[in-house]
Amino acid sequence: MNWLDILQELFATTGFAHFTFGNAIMLAVAGVLLYLAIAKGFEPLLLVPIAFGTILANLPMTGLMEEGGLLDFFFFGVRHEIFPPLIFLGVGALTDFGPLLANPVTVLLGAASQVGVYMALIGARMYGFTLAEAGSIGIIGGADGPTAIYLTMRLAPHLVGPIAVAAYSYMSLVPLIQPPIIKALTSKKERSVVMAQMRTVSRVERILFPIMVTLFIVLVLPPVAPLVGMLMLGNLFRESGVTVRLSNTAQNELINIVTILLALSVGATMNAASFLTPDTLLIIGMGLVAFAGGTAAGVLLGKVFYWLSGGKINPMIGAAGVSAVPMAARVVQRVGREANPENHLLMHAMGPNVAGVIGTAVAAGVILVVLG
Repeated sequence: MNWLDILQELFATTGFAHFTFGNAIMLAVAGVLLYLAIAKGFEPLLLVPIAFGTILANLPMTGLMEEGGLLDFFFFGVRHEIFPPLIFLGVGALTDFGPLLANPVTVLLGAASQVGVYMALIGARMYGFTLAEAGSIGIIGGADGPTAIYLTMRLAPHLVGPIAVAAYSYMSLVPLIQPPIIKALTSKKERSVVMAQMRTVSRVERILFPIMVTLFIVLVLPPVAPLVGMLMLGNLFRESGVTVRLSNTAQNELINIVTILLALSVGATMNAASFLTPDTLLIIGMGLVAFAGGTAAGVLLGKVFYWLSGGKINPMIGAAGVSAVPMAARVVQRVGREANPENHLLMHAMGPNVAGVIGTAVAAGVILVVLG
C-alpha cells in the first residue's frame, strides 16, 4: 500500500469526506441563529445552544446523536418529556401572577391568543398533515417552546426538530413580528391609553392561586398535569415565602442547566437529512400564521375591552396574550411608550402574558384529549 492509498483511507475517515451541501446549508442556518442571538440579542440563552447543537449535528462522523452518543443521552430528557416540565418549574418560580390576579379579566386575552393555534392546526391539516401532526404544528402559535416540545413528543415525535426550532425562533423574533401587527390593528389614540394603577394582591391570593389552578385544570385536562403541575409548584415555591432556597434553585441553577441540555438537544435534531424537506418550510410557515393569528386575536379582543371600558383599557395588552414571557409584554410597553411617553403598560401587559402560559398549556391539553 502506497502513501496515496493511506492518505485516501485516512481522508475517508474524516468528516470532510462525508460533508454535504445540505450540511453547509444547515451550518449557514446556525450562523444566522448565532447572529440573531449575539449581534441582535434575540433570546441568546436559547438560540446560542440551539445554533451550536445544529453545528454539531451537521459535522459528519461524530456519532453524537447515534445510540450511546453524548447528545443522544441529552435527548433522553426530550424523548421522555422530562425537560419541558422542569423548564416550567423554573418558569413558575420566575413568574409573578399578581397582574393577572389584580385584573382577572385579562385571562380572556390570554385565551384569545390561542386562536392562532387552531388556525394553524386547520391550515396544516388542509396542507395534508395528519391530525396529530397538525396539532403539533398549531401549538407553535402559543410561542411556548417547552409546551411545543411536550405536545409534539406525544403526537408527532418525528417533527420535534422543526417544530421546536420554529417555536423558539418565533419567541426570539417577538420584537420584530408583533409591532407591525399591533400598529395595523390599533390607532395611535388607542395605543396612547394610560391604564389606571392595579390593585394590590394579597399574599393569601398569591398562595391559593397555584393550588386552585392546579386542581381545576388537571381535573379537567389530566394530560397536562406535568406542565401545569410543575408551573404551579414553582410559583408556590415563589409565593409561599418559606421555600426561598427551592425558589432560587428553580429560578437559576435548575432552569439554566435544563435550558442548556434542552436547547442543545433541539439543535441536534436539525441535521440536513431530516430538516431540509418541504415539510419543514410548511411547518415554519404555518408557525408564523399561528403566531401572527394569536397576536391579532389578542389585540382584537383588546379592542372590544377598550370599547366596553369606555377607553380605559389599552387594546395593545391583548398582544401579550401569547406566552412569550416577558418578551411580548415588553413589546407592548415599548410600542405604548412610542405612542405616549407617559405610558407604562408593562405590568398591565404581564396579566395576559402570564395567562398565555396557562392558556397554551390548556390548548395543548385539549389537543391531547381530542387527538391523543
